[in-house]
Amino acid sequence: MRKSTETSSFGVSAREGHNAEKFYQSNLYNGINLVEITDTNVNSISNEIINNIFQHTAENMYELPDNSVHLMITSPPYNVTKEYDQNLTLNQYLQLIEKVMRETYRVLINGGRACVNIANVGRKPYIPLSDHIGRIMTDIGFNNRGQIIWDKAASAGGSCAWGSWQSASNPSLRDVHEYILVFSKGNLKRTKGKDTIRKEDFLEWTKSIWKMNTESAKRVKHPAPFPEELPHRLINLYSFENDIVLDPFMGSGTTAVAALKNKRNFIGYDISEEYVKIAYERIDSVGQLL
Repeated sequence: MRKSTETSSFGVSAREGHNAEKFYQSNLYNGINLVEITDTNVNSISNEIINNIFQHTAENMYELPDNSVHLMITSPPYNVTKEYDQNLTLNQYLQLIEKVMRETYRVLINGGRACVNIANVGRKPYIPLSDHIGRIMTDIGFNNRGQIIWDKAASAGGSCAWGSWQSASNPSLRDVHEYILVFSKGNLKRTKGKDTIRKEDFLEWTKSIWKMNTESAKRVKHPAPFPEELPHRLINLYSFENDIVLDPFMGSGTTAVAALKNKRNFIGYDISEEYVKIAYERIDSVGQLL
């Protein structure tokens, strides 16, 4: 019989069968509740839509019916004057994110997951985009599932952002991490499907810190790509085989490539004709291998 434990003032050595009921009934959780959804309908998407990238803004994903997508993975543009950015004000940028995430909420099924890769930016002052986006998501109605720290230190370059060198005059922190914010629409648990994650990967990827190298911008022809390993892990951790994975900021197609390699389907959006073309080239190369 597994040993059941309760929350202890000093922690407990055994976590098997941990009973957290007392914790969730504490004053800390007073007034904090999961946002529940009663609609369990799942609408189908036509074959003409699946495994396509649409060249327009994801602020209106009119091709997709309500409650039709299982998982969303994206890394929105950080609005830091990259060639594909629109040089928006902070308020304009957050309005764009909110519109896209409201559409994401609409098209996700009850129990669908949303994963947002984001970095904080600037120093004068520091802009915590992860905080802003986290609030947007919860205001929309998403349930917060936690955040993953992507530790990029192993592949960090030699650029200097230290402010005052070896002085307390004005030292600046140099970020060697990004965030992956994880949310659910409605239910935290999904109806069972065919899992594809290995035991050793599950044990490692359910930890809140992931060590992954960055991706070569030259290799994927995009100035700010995330590595394929990132959607690969999220897809196997948060979806079942044959699920539909959405990326509303598809860029060079990394999410689509990872979806196909892991026996999922994809749908993407991007406003750039150039990046849509690059994404399809990468997707076609994957099709030749499968």
